[in-house]
Amino acid sequence: MRKHPLTLRLSFLALLASTATGFAAEFAPLFLSANQLSIATGKPSLVMMSSGSTHIPVWSMSGGTDGQSVSGVVTGLPKDCGGVRVEITVTTTDAETSPALEDVYRVHLSQMVEGAPFTERHLQGDPIRTALPAAPLHSRTIVLESYYQVVPDAPLTLRIQREPADPADTFTRPTGLAVVKVTPLSALAEPRIVQDVPGYNSWPMLQALGDKLVCVYTRGSGHTIGEDARATYARTSTDGGKTWTAETVVANSPGYGDVPVGKGLDSTGAMLLWVRRVGKDWHQDLYRTTDGVKFTLVTTPELAVRPVQITDVFSVPNVGLMSLWFAGNYGTEATNSWGMVTSKDDGKTWTQTPVESDLPKDQWPTEPAAVYLGDGKILCIARTEMGGPGTVRSQFQITSTDYGKTWTRKQTNITDVAASTPSLILDAKTGLLSLYYYQRGRAGLLRRRVVEPKHVFEHPLLWPASEAVAAGSQIAYDAGNVNATVIGGTHYLSFYSGKAPNTAVLVSELKAPGGGKK
Repeated sequence: MRKHPLTLRLSFLALLASTATGFAAEFAPLFLSANQLSIATGKPSLVMMSSGSTHIPVWSMSGGTDGQSVSGVVTGLPKDCGGVRVEITVTTTDAETSPALEDVYRVHLSQMVEGAPFTERHLQGDPIRTALPAAPLHSRTIVLESYYQVVPDAPLTLRIQREPADPADTFTRPTGLAVVKVTPLSALAEPRIVQDVPGYNSWPMLQALGDKLVCVYTRGSGHTIGEDARATYARTSTDGGKTWTAETVVANSPGYGDVPVGKGLDSTGAMLLWVRRVGKDWHQDLYRTTDGVKFTLVTTPELAVRPVQITDVFSVPNVGLMSLWFAGNYGTEATNSWGMVTSKDDGKTWTQTPVESDLPKDQWPTEPAAVYLGDGKILCIARTEMGGPGTVRSQFQITSTDYGKTWTRKQTNITDVAASTPSLILDAKTGLLSLYYYQRGRAGLLRRRVVEPKHVFEHPLLWPASEAVAAGSQIAYDAGNVNATVIGGTHYLSFYSGKAPNTAVLVSELKAPGGGKK
């Protein structure tokens, strides 16, 4: 049985409440009590949960029978809100409750908008797993959806469902749903345009060079990687992305498609850029630039295992430069792998080290982002290629305590993902770690989670709830792939959005958590 710490410290929760504010401002919350909910599916029971003279109406949600849910309607959303956050309060009287056990819930959301079917704005929420309290009668507040985009003057229908069939729901006893809290939120700030000329502008990498932003991206005819028409370009900005210099060509290889896949800095502060070159064969080319305009090819390393991608470059003491890579064919066979490449000479030569091989798809971490925490510790978050509605679709956390000599991989509680590429920023001043990722599809949201690394390093199921910081198109693969960088107290996030064959590269500006200035 998995072991969980009992709770996060109250001081840590207070810290997140005061520092992890995003673009969305909050309005006064709305509440639905158990008496304002009704049966939607299955046979949940409205019962009175009692202890002494205290009696609270709750919906009893079975830990053994799947498909039980209750629903309600929320009206009166503020006319100038753009989204809502949905939370539930649950409890149990059962003596078997323990933080070594978990339960799983999800919310279904829809709005009845004039002139459209009620299915058009339906969102099936992601399964949310949390540990139970150590003793009966203790209540828990669980965020089921941090941002659902709304039409303010339309009724909001919500349905709350427990998921006892999910493998993460290990508590077989009933729980009681007491309250649903709906918090209206303001609309998200509009991102800035880096490039929106006709074509599939996509897969950007963003790096700070001093006070300059360098955004490198690729353009082709669609969501393809190997077409000859696909090249890699760059633009720079000195005003936080408000204006950009003219586009310059980084790589346009005859017969190949060039796609940027990783970025970082060498020991001199110059920018390094991995570009994947795909045609009759595959190559990983490393470029270097000191101004974000002129890029020089440094090397094309010969690697025993051919990576799909080599990701962002970061520095590790006693090692040098490090990038992580992954290899595979996205099929069901157990032929996938991942590992690292390291350089002791600022990227001129690289040594490849496989870490895990012969992995099945559900255990394959892809497109990893990593940060060095100090004292030999490295923390990495990696994308999952699994779909479907269950918690098996959660991102991976990979850690090392010995400068990358050995690694431990576990799944997280980060389930609000859909082909979501992660990006990490560790704030040197506050020590806070910000995880960014784009949830593709009907959500169409760029999300952030903020944490002190020590709270999740050994406990990957304790990542706090996400917040939405930007929105894009709600199309499965025509938006996404966030990549983050930092200048002073501001985080800058590049991603792309649109509808094939035309998409745009965008940048959002966000105040760093913990006192950064926007």
